Amino acid sequence: MDWKLELVAVPVSDVDRAKAFYVDQVGSNADHDHTVSDEMRFVQLTPPGSACSIALGKGIIDTEPGSLGGLQLVVEDVDAAHAELAQRGVEVSEVQDLPWARSCSSATPTATGGQCSRSPRGLPAAAERKNHPRI
Repeated sequence: MDWKLELVAVPVSDVDRAKAFYVDQVGSNADHDHTVSDEMRFVQLTPPGSACSIALGKGIIDTEPGSLGGLQLVVEDVDAAHAELAQRGVEVSEVQDLPWARSCSSATPTATGGQCSRSPRGLPAAAERKNHPRI
């Protein structure tokens, strides 16, 4: 049996601002935006090429806005990802060469933060960590 992570709920304080950031600046696809009631709104966004989406909204998660950190987008070319994010107006760090990955990071307007990375051997960073649990 396959167990797939397909949706991660991201707590935000301003749903429209977060949606605009992830769609207009990061380039995610807006899959769903549904207001269920005055207390509940569900927004599902998927980064290009990803099998996993994020859910933003009102009334869908009880954690504090901005409390989820460390979202990681794995890309083939970190330098190209850096250039594209910067061109789209995202404040992104310089590209760093770390022992386990080449990466750049960004704070989001929702204080979630995120990182684009690629492992030195061409494997996704998560696969590198699996092969080397000390990382």
